[in-house]
Amino acid sequence: MKAYVFPGQGAQFVGMGKDLYEQSPLAKELFEKANEILGFRITDLMFEGTPEDLKQTKVTQPAVFLHSVISAFVLGDDFKPDMVAGHSLGEFSALVAARALSFEDGLRLVYARAMAMQKACEVEPSTMAAVLGLSDEDVEEVCDSITQLVVVPANYNCPGQLVISGSIEGIDKACELLKEKGAKRALKLPVGGAFHSPLMQPASEELQAAINSTAFSNPVCPVYQNVNAYPQTDPEQIKQNLIAQLTAPVRWTQTVKNMVTDGADLFVELGPGDVLKGLVKKISAEVEVA
Repeated sequence: MKAYVFPGQGAQFVGMGKDLYEQSPLAKELFEKANEILGFRITDLMFEGTPEDLKQTKVTQPAVFLHSVISAFVLGDDFKPDMVAGHSLGEFSALVAARALSFEDGLRLVYARAMAMQKACEVEPSTMAAVLGLSDEDVEEVCDSITQLVVVPANYNCPGQLVISGSIEGIDKACELLKEKGAKRALKLPVGGAFHSPLMQPASEELQAAINSTAFSNPVCPVYQNVNAYPQTDPEQIKQNLIAQLTAPVRWTQTVKNMVTDGADLFVELGPGDVLKGLVKKISAEVEVA
């Protein structure tokens, strides 16, 4: 069975999507439609901008989404997913690719999400850190032990690789304790805020209004969602899980394991980069990736 997976923020690179734009009339049409919807030429920033341009949240999230979704659409009838999933932002790409959301509505929601997250980041200085070489349980234990500060597991990427999220003081304290516990690395990431933590609550509330006023349909295949790693096809439940996603961890390890248990033996990554392919292989060595 074929599973398609879609990357999140951080996969962007200058020049992304330019080949699609130049080679496919459908891609060109969709990119131009995106420029209209957003009210600025995101294609100029994607194709010829600087890394700094692409790092702006209002650019990064729609750029990664557009590259991912348009990559799926240009496959036409060859895009036949048995199941889909996306990492964080990539969940929106997965939902549009699986026809649970229209291209236009998906882009509007991603842009609303980006702007809401940017605002939440400005309320309180916060950050994230990658933790390598410890079990999930060890990392959870350290986070739970820090009671006066905000610090939580945010991305369960693969065994031995977990990202934590929280206030700057909380992350500093956690990194110190995690190194004492034997982590190979506990390194702060160059991100603008504490994604997938309680500090994203204001963004979650803002996004909730946008999601609740958007029409969702039944997807063409099950969508495995970040919040609980389970397959979902019910539009109302998909919406609730999407709202909860901003303050809850991305359960990627569990998602891939569940997809494999349900029959996935080929994982195809659509979008910029190939980070998810590497994570999938670390989670389940026996599957194929493309």
